[in-house]
Amino acid sequence: MHDYTDIAVSSPRTHVQLIRLNRPEVLNALRQRLLAEIKSALARAAEDDEVRALVITGDQRAFAAGADINELNAHDRVSILSDSRLANWQAIRTFAKPVIAAVNGFCLGGGCELAMSADIIIAGEDARFGQPEINLGLIPGAGGTQRLPRIVGRSLAMRMVLTGEPIDARAALAAGLVAEVVQPELVVERALDIAATIAQKSPIAVRMAKAAVLQADETGLAAGLDYERRTFQILFATEDKAEGTAAFLGKRKPTFKGR
Repeated sequence: MHDYTDIAVSSPRTHVQLIRLNRPEVLNALRQRLLAEIKSALARAAEDDEVRALVITGDQRAFAAGADINELNAHDRVSILSDSRLANWQAIRTFAKPVIAAVNGFCLGGGCELAMSADIIIAGEDARFGQPEINLGLIPGAGGTQRLPRIVGRSLAMRMVLTGEPIDARAALAAGLVAEVVQPELVVERALDIAATIAQKSPIAVRMAKAAVLQADETGLAAGLDYERRTFQILFATEDKAEGTAAFLGKRKPTFKGR
C-alpha cells in the first residue's frame, strides 16, 4: 500500500480500484496534496493492467466541498501562476480509463469539477452540486465554466455560476449532470457495480470508446464522426474483437485481454 494521507486506495472488486477522499474533518476540501495524491494514484492505475475501471468517492457528508480556502488565500497574483493544481487537474482530465464518481452530500466548487471530470456520476438523494466560487469574488478555475454548460446547458450553468447556488440530486439528474440517483447508503456499491460491469468488457475497446465520446466535446460533428469511424476500424485488428465475436457466435462469455 502506498503512503497516502489525503486519499485511501483499495481494490474492492476484480479489476476495479476505489479512491476515497480522506479529509472528512474539512469536508474533503481539495488541497494541493490531495490532488497530487489523486494524480499519483491515477498514474499507477494507468500502468496497472489489473485496473480496468476506477471509482472516486468521498463520505456520507461530502464528496468534496470545494478547494481548501486557507490554501487559496495564501496565493497572490504571481504565486497562483506556478500553482501545481493545473498539472494535477490535467492528469485527472486526461486519464484514459473509465472513472465513476460516487457522490453523497456536498459536491461544490472543485468537488463539482472533480465529479464532472469523471465519466459517470452516481449521486445519493442528499447530494448537492454547485459552483459557489462567485461568493469569494472568484470564478470556477478547474473547468467549471466550460464543462458545466456543455453538460447542463448555458442557462442553468449561468444560474449556478453567477448565483453560486447549488442544485439537488434530482435537478442534477434532470439536467443530465448525473446518470443515476440512489439512496445515499447505496451510492458506492452502485458505482462499484457499474465499474465491475465495465471491467468485464474489452479494456482496449473501453478506452477507445471513452476517447471517442469525449471527442464530442472537443470537435464538430463531421470531425467526431471521422474519429469514430477510424477508431471503429482500428478495433478490427485487435484480439479482443476476434474473441468478442467468436464468443458471441459460440454462445459463451468472452475473455478479454486488452490486446
